[in-house]
Amino acid sequence: MFNQLPPITRALLICNGLVFLFQQLLPPQTFVGFALWPLVDVPDRFGGTEMLFLPWQLLTYGFLHGGIGHLFFNMLALLMFGGPIEQVWGPRRFLLYYVVCVVGAGLVQLVVATMAARNGELYPTIGASGGVFGILLAYGMMFPHHRVMLLIPPIPMKARTLVIAYGALELLMGVTGTQSGVAHFAHLGGMLFGFLLIQYWRGRPPFSRSRPR
Repeated sequence: MFNQLPPITRALLICNGLVFLFQQLLPPQTFVGFALWPLVDVPDRFGGTEMLFLPWQLLTYGFLHGGIGHLFFNMLALLMFGGPIEQVWGPRRFLLYYVVCVVGAGLVQLVVATMAARNGELYPTIGASGGVFGILLAYGMMFPHHRVMLLIPPIPMKARTLVIAYGALELLMGVTGTQSGVAHFAHLGGMLFGFLLIQYWRGRPPFSRSRPR
C-alpha cells in the first residue's frame, strides 16, 4: 500500500518520520534553530541579546513534532487526504500547495507567537499541522460530498462538513485560549493560505480574472 502512494505524499511521510527519529536520537539543542521562534530578542550567554528566529524556520518547523501522538495524527491525515489530492493535481502542484500552507501557517503563527512573547510567553512552534489543515481544506473543496470517518468520535460525515467543523472549532479554541500549547491560529493560517491558493488557481474571488471582451 505504501509503495502505491503518490510520490510527494510518500516522500513527506518518510521525511517526517526520519526527522522524528533524529529528534529521538540527537540532543534537543540540535533542533532549536529549526523550530519556529517569535520575532523577539532573548538574552544570550554573553550577556547581550539575540533573535532566535531565522527565515528557514517558516518551513523547517513543519517537519518537527513534539511526540509520537503529534506525529501519528498529522501523518494519518496526510496519508488519508494527501494521496487523493496529489492524484488529481499531480506532484508539482501538490508540493507547491503543501509548502504554501506550511509557510502561510508559519507566518500567521509568527504574528501570534510574537505578540505572546511580548507579553512574557516565549515558546517555539513545531508540527506539520498547518500543512495538514491546508490539505484537509483542499479535500473538502475538491470532494465535498465524500464520506469520511472520524477516529474520535467514530462517526461518518461529509468532507465539507468536517472542514467547516474543524475550522470553526479551531477558531473558537484560538480565540478563547482553550487547549493551550496548540497552535490553533497556525492551523487556521494553513487553511486560509490553502484556500487563497486554490481560489487563485480557479480564478475565483478574490482573484477573479477579467474575461476578454
